[in-house]
Amino acid sequence: MLAIRLTRQGAKKKPFYRVVVAEKRGKRDGRFVEIVGYYNPCREPLELKLDHERISHWLKCGAQPTDTVRDLIKKSEQQQAAAA
Repeated sequence: MLAIRLTRQGAKKKPFYRVVVAEKRGKRDGRFVEIVGYYNPCREPLELKLDHERISHWLKCGAQPTDTVRDLIKKSEQQQAAAA
């Protein structure tokens, strides 16, 4: 089963996350199928970029987002709505 989840990048005390599609039982920072976005919580305001087209494709294929990614998708959609 596939999951849409975060993988940690960056230096110590300066996290940077990639949003990836990966095997659910794989390691947190292990192999992945595709990168669908990134998230940088250290920036003010938060730096968040997601490819909604690819995320919707993977959701249709059966991938399940983690709780954190689900919240990030909602935030990203709100940012796009506010910008428009």
